[in-house]
Amino acid sequence: MIRAGVVGASGLAGGDLIRLISQHPDFELTFLGGSSNIGRRPAELHPGLRFDLGLSVRAVTEEVADLVDVLFLATPAPVSAELASLLADRVPVIVDLSGAFRIRTPELHDRWYPKVKRRPDLVERFVYGVPELVGEQLAQASLISLPGCYATSMTLALAPLTLGLGLELRTVVVDGKSGSSGGGLSLRTTDLHPLRNGAIAPYAPTGHRHAGEVRDFLERGRPGSVGSLSMSAYGVSHVRGLMTSSYVFTDERVEQRELQRAYTRFYKGKPFVRVRRHNETLIPVPDPQAVLGSNFCDVTVLHDQEEGRIVALAALDNLVKGAAGQAVQAANLRFGLPEETGLAMQPVMPA
Repeated sequence: MIRAGVVGASGLAGGDLIRLISQHPDFELTFLGGSSNIGRRPAELHPGLRFDLGLSVRAVTEEVADLVDVLFLATPAPVSAELASLLADRVPVIVDLSGAFRIRTPELHDRWYPKVKRRPDLVERFVYGVPELVGEQLAQASLISLPGCYATSMTLALAPLTLGLGLELRTVVVDGKSGSSGGGLSLRTTDLHPLRNGAIAPYAPTGHRHAGEVRDFLERGRPGSVGSLSMSAYGVSHVRGLMTSSYVFTDERVEQRELQRAYTRFYKGKPFVRVRRHNETLIPVPDPQAVLGSNFCDVTVLHDQEEGRIVALAALDNLVKGAAGQAVQAANLRFGLPEETGLAMQPVMPA
């Protein structure tokens, strides 16, 4: 069995990690770490976790290296940067769910994460872990940085255009909408039910840090290019799930049939990306409610012939494919397991 630990065990992503790892046939949960809930059991922190794992939350020290083969960091970026510095050469595999090491370019990192100070020598060692795009790199990685939830959606929507077709994307404008779980469990007035319920809140209308990491990754990945990529983010009243709508402008000519074939070909053999036609079901897809509780990302591409733009849509569960599920998927690849191991659950709908 592969011994797994979770730091940030009391958070939403930490809770989903506990849920997934405890049901994984090849992982054994051997450590729970945290700072504000030391001594508490998972069932106390997460009402849905009724089983007794025989574990409680402990402080994180160098001794964790003797207890785990893989350590998942579901912690804020400054905490992840500190823990990575402490444990990078002690723990065999670290999977970080925060933004601490997502952006390699120093200037871009400082712009979006000005309070996150990280060891420069660790930056290049972290693999930016989009399993569908860098699976071969994950096989030997000891340090894995997961993309953000919005970034996962955007990257999977745009990669067939840049990495697949090699298009020069002159302008990309992204509209992102996410449920309240994307903000974690921190208490903020704006997240109180009387203000959040039924709202469409433009909390980042002029830019979002996940757009920065997407551009950083796609520019390094080539062969296509992205001229400008801007994003507006909105909070909506559901709890789980997010969707990104990427409006792509390019000077190159493409047709709907070519786009559909390119996306289908690009994700052939990738079990967690479902390329869909938007009118193939009872409701237009992709729709976050059609992926809730699963590790799927539904992607649809459309050609707006009249206005000469490409519309790339993607929807996922931000706590699963956008966080805990993708973390397990990356760890599966790192340890030579089929990537769908422990992640075969189908979406729950209606939810």
